[in-house]
Amino acid sequence: MVNLADLIRNLNLRVLSPSTREELAIDAAEFNRPGLQLSGYYEHFAMERPQIFGNAEMGYLMGLPEKDRLAAIKRFFSYDIPCVILCRGHTLTPDMLALARARNLPVLGSDMSTTVFIVSAIMYLNRVLAPRMTMHAVLVDVYGVGVLLTGDSGVGKSEAALELVKRGHQLVADDVVDICRVNETRLVGEAPETIRHFMEIRGIGIIDIRQMYGIGSVLMSKSIDLEIHLEQWNEAKEYDRLGLDDKFTTIMEVQVPTLVLPVKPGRNLAIIIEVAARNLSLKRMGYSAARELDRRLGDLMNQ
Repeated sequence: MVNLADLIRNLNLRVLSPSTREELAIDAAEFNRPGLQLSGYYEHFAMERPQIFGNAEMGYLMGLPEKDRLAAIKRFFSYDIPCVILCRGHTLTPDMLALARARNLPVLGSDMSTTVFIVSAIMYLNRVLAPRMTMHAVLVDVYGVGVLLTGDSGVGKSEAALELVKRGHQLVADDVVDICRVNETRLVGEAPETIRHFMEIRGIGIIDIRQMYGIGSVLMSKSIDLEIHLEQWNEAKEYDRLGLDDKFTTIMEVQVPTLVLPVKPGRNLAIIIEVAARNLSLKRMGYSAARELDRRLGDLMNQ
């Protein structure tokens, strides 16, 4: 479902025929241009999609005799379509307006070209309809890498994020991260509006990062590129010391690179997180320090 008022506001649409509907039954970022339907072919009519009228559709209708045009529009509007959007500044004819009002069908207008509007609308609906979830975590931007810090409460996630902000990086969300899956391989996180830019530091309380460090210290949203799980150092546990094998965690069916970072007094978490972010960037460019060392040792043994 898509809120009609939000659709109008975000896509800068005009209301050509008002409707009492508040929600539109749209469940995918897809549109239909009903040229074939207006000419009488309804065999594969995607009526569940918003219907887009451009120069071709309006030109065809205006070229029909009045009786045929009325019959084509009446049949088209008889289907349960969510809304009609007229692009390129086109307006409704009186017969179209009367039929739309009778069906309580929202008809909207845009001055954009049809193709440009469809691209903008698809991007908007992808955000609105994206699957969402909430995680107890901290999200920061470190050298352009979205780092999701997870771990038990009190392990030091907020303190590490605060040190990163002090070192010039940007906070996206503290304590609660709203995550949406914008496509099959990409997650984007942001803070709930109520607590956006706020951070809780035990012993001090709530602080406002934007007011304290400036507007450049915060971001509204960021892709999630790396998860770092913080946990108390366990002497009995064997931690990865080479990094030859890449590990992943699954969040909303998306594979995200993950690291487990043991925490104990004396470790500078902010610097280690910076190194992890830079190392991920190098791996994305095809360079792995662990594999390079492994290759050199292999060459040495072969000699």
